[in-house]
Amino acid sequence: MSRYTGPSISVDPIACTAHGLCAELLPEIIELDEWGYPILADGPVPPALRAQAKAAARACPTLALKLSRG
Repeated sequence: MSRYTGPSISVDPIACTAHGLCAELLPEIIELDEWGYPILADGPVPPALRAQAKAAARACPTLALKLSRG
């Protein structure tokens, strides 16, 4: 049985300033902690959410959110 691998999403904790836009754009993968910083789901981004993940990474005001090629 092969396990799906693909792009993953990550955040640079130094660059992130807790705007929260990422969680608004990608709530299926990103939630916010009590201070407004993102908590990311483990694993690769599902194919159905790749376009949303790309949009969230592009919309990050500090460019802290990254989508790897996987």
